[in-house]
Amino acid sequence: MVSKRFFLKRLLLLVPVLFGVATLVFAILHLSPGDPAKVIAGQRATAEQVAAVRTELGLNDPIWVQYGRYLFDIVTLNLGDSYIVRKGVPVLTILRARLPVTLELALYGQLLGILFGIPLGVLSAVKQDTITDHLTRVGALTGISVPIYWSGPLLILLFAQFLGLLPASGRIASAYDVPVYTGLITLDSLVYALSGGGFGAFQSAISHMLLPAAVIGVYSMALISRMMRSSMLEVVRQDYMRTARAKGQGAKITIMKHGFRNATIPVITVIGIQFGTLLGGAVLTETVFGIGGIGTLLVNAIEVGDYPLVQGTVLVFAFLFTLVNLGVDLTYSYLDPRIEQ
Repeated sequence: MVSKRFFLKRLLLLVPVLFGVATLVFAILHLSPGDPAKVIAGQRATAEQVAAVRTELGLNDPIWVQYGRYLFDIVTLNLGDSYIVRKGVPVLTILRARLPVTLELALYGQLLGILFGIPLGVLSAVKQDTITDHLTRVGALTGISVPIYWSGPLLILLFAQFLGLLPASGRIASAYDVPVYTGLITLDSLVYALSGGGFGAFQSAISHMLLPAAVIGVYSMALISRMMRSSMLEVVRQDYMRTARAKGQGAKITIMKHGFRNATIPVITVIGIQFGTLLGGAVLTETVFGIGGIGTLLVNAIEVGDYPLVQGTVLVFAFLFTLVNLGVDLTYSYLDPRIEQ
């Protein structure tokens, strides 16, 4: 059981992390070359028009005034309005629509990585130096080495073009109009089906999600299986494992009852870091499969110099990553209570 003191301590540590990220993002954007006022006003704008835009945005104020206003807006959850990508629309509104897309993709990819990576890692460790171990390691190495911009089109050619089993892009077939409840298309379509709308939309959403989730899931699975194998090999050589076997306990029970829990602790770190990586690095998968998520949004905002949108997106990424780290710390404490001390 995780103590309240440990939970509150870890929760309070999120504050300086987010403050540091906000400061770093502000410094990078304001020290980088280029004038957002000129970009917003347009190439044919006069000097007076550019000056008017700068005054409207507060860019003529001293840097410390802009920084203070920026921090105050963050605390009050006011991330400003988009300059260019969706001019005049609040950043929170844009992120609220785009974030569930990437979050759903990352969740399914990580779920596939965990479901296949952990059992393969344990199997590889138990069958060390056998053909099973060699095949598992080669598969893991291949999964890590193959880039998404190559594996994605390859899977599209195989399953969408040649076999015709799965759709090549999008989140759901255009024939279905599913009400938005959470922004997670599979969950929304399931709620729609249970409310009497039929399961056709849910099946379409699942089929559209399989290929992109598999692309990022393979990479996650490879890392998790490699880490699980190394951790399990270290655990099975411990004295308490030999003692359990010497007392007559079966090999499978010893591994699952004594070894698996301890071997999982370092793997939790990889899972947490990998989930944060999937959130921030899903832009390639979103581009290949035509999914308009937050990763694609961030790239577009950087290209056109939409400062509020860039700042808001990075802050959301940082907040989600710190929440994942909080979950990792709490899982550590649950698996090994000694960590709290």
